[in-house]
Amino acid sequence: MVRSLLAAYAAKRLTPTEVVASALARIVEIDRPEVWILRVPTADVQARAHALEALYEEQGSAVFERMPLFGVPFAVKDNIDVAGLPTTAACEPFSYTPDTSAFAVQRLIDAGAILIGKTNLDQFATGLVGTRSPFGAVRHTEFPQRVSGGSSSGSAVAVAAGCVAFSLGTDTAGSGRVPAGFNGLVGLKPSLGLVSKRGVMPACRSLDTISVFAHDVDDAWRVFSEIARFDPLDGYSRKVPSLGLLRGAPRIGVPDHLEFFGDAAANQAFSAALDTLSTHLHLDPTPIDFQPLRQVSALLYDGPWVAERRAALGAFFETNHEAIDPVVATVIGKADRFSAADAFNGQYALADLKRHAEQLFEAIDILVVPTTPTHPLIADVQANPVELNSQLGYYTNFVNLLDLCALAVPCQRRHDGLSAGVTLIAPSGADRRLAELGARIQALFASANRPRGETAAAAEPTTRTGTAGTANLIEPLPFQEPSVTLAVVGAHLRGQPLNWQLQEAGARFVVATQTTPDYTLYALANTQPPKPGLVRVSDQQGAPIAVEVWEVPLRTFGKFVADVPAPLGIGTVQLANHLTVKGFICEPSAVSDSSGATDITSFGGWRAYLDSLNVN
Repeated sequence: MVRSLLAAYAAKRLTPTEVVASALARIVEIDRPEVWILRVPTADVQARAHALEALYEEQGSAVFERMPLFGVPFAVKDNIDVAGLPTTAACEPFSYTPDTSAFAVQRLIDAGAILIGKTNLDQFATGLVGTRSPFGAVRHTEFPQRVSGGSSSGSAVAVAAGCVAFSLGTDTAGSGRVPAGFNGLVGLKPSLGLVSKRGVMPACRSLDTISVFAHDVDDAWRVFSEIARFDPLDGYSRKVPSLGLLRGAPRIGVPDHLEFFGDAAANQAFSAALDTLSTHLHLDPTPIDFQPLRQVSALLYDGPWVAERRAALGAFFETNHEAIDPVVATVIGKADRFSAADAFNGQYALADLKRHAEQLFEAIDILVVPTTPTHPLIADVQANPVELNSQLGYYTNFVNLLDLCALAVPCQRRHDGLSAGVTLIAPSGADRRLAELGARIQALFASANRPRGETAAAAEPTTRTGTAGTANLIEPLPFQEPSVTLAVVGAHLRGQPLNWQLQEAGARFVVATQTTPDYTLYALANTQPPKPGLVRVSDQQGAPIAVEVWEVPLRTFGKFVADVPAPLGIGTVQLANHLTVKGFICEPSAVSDSSGATDITSFGGWRAYLDSLNVN
């Protein structure tokens, strides 16, 4: 896993050369040539590893700050550009060789990741099965007679089989979630626009997004944090405002009618997952009307959006029709049925259905669905390619049309041994909320879903809590909006009872530091929870006081300030580095001789004072 590799590099237990040698050996060992369309030449991979090792020798541990994915091997779906390598989209006559890498790929390379190769897919990213490729049907990691899921089939199997630590796929109708569900992986499908589509051969450009496959949520989020940047050269890139964490357990919705197409094992697995979430995370699902979401799904392949797939291929669809997979050609050929008027009517229908989704997410915070309703055999899909493929999109097709984010998370396996999981779905900007809940869910099922070869002793413990007021491993995405720098001194510090207010505001921890030496700190009387008061005095009377600096989005700062009770307020605080920031201050009357406040300046900070109360 990504986190494990980085820890091993930092401890000098592994080198990038050793890791890529292991990755290449694993590719040979699993003997799945259909997973890959193109591999980076071994000499180039080794040269990249050697170059990273030289940087480590030169820069020491500072290299990990500059390169947060130092030495981590990865793969990309072959509809995503890599400079100097052909992009085929699983159709060689269509292929082209770009001069520049996709925006997201370049971000990963700059972050120190090592590209191993480009992976197979359902041709032109049209399919959820992984069988629609002239390079071969990509078989399931553990059950080769089963489909691996698509269209990001090779990307999922490359991770699940232990060839790479993570991979990039794309997702239009579920291609970043279905393969994750089938292969026991996390599939992170971002809010539309958070990851640039520049350098991605589109399926439906208005709906596509790059997705991330990884073994756990924390790894997927680490990768996502590197590629979630605004790209002014991509017309569909957006600075999506991130929603803060929820306080307490989120309100969960589930479809009022669950469909598994006769697959009793899938049905039982989802029911068992819901029972576990209810028992251990105290999540009580509310049934929601799923029919309008099914109507949205119908627009994707039975409506005018199929014409967007045709537009992506341009004249190639006519001039090279024989090079296109017959099933893919049939799906894209539906575009001939629709007119420009149909396209507008489809937009009108979608606008009305979006209103339903908005109302839905006023009643719940997160929708939980089975990632897939069933898991077919390759032979059955080849015999009935359209219907069985459509079944796999039952819980995925509506998500991008409604501008929602989603996260597929593995849960307890089915009783027949196949992987099973849930997908969390929420409004645009709620990506971190999904990751926080997804990591807690995955921790519940960790023993049943360890990556290949990992033992219980080797598994890294993950401790999580159920509120936004405690420590979380899922950090906010880097801000792409105006923010306010705020110093906190007491109950809002990490691990303290009011820290949830910062998390709810979407704030990001920056650094622990001190004030200048002209402050005093008091334990205020009659406050719940207990709070300190910070007061500025002369140099001779004060001392440096420990504070934490947080970055708070400007759009949420007003509410945060409004919730600060007297005698506290937000004013100006000077830090030890002489930077002036906003921070907590206190009314003088609250620390007067008659106030009952206790001078605790000698402790140098609120935490040290609290620790002194717990002695003995």
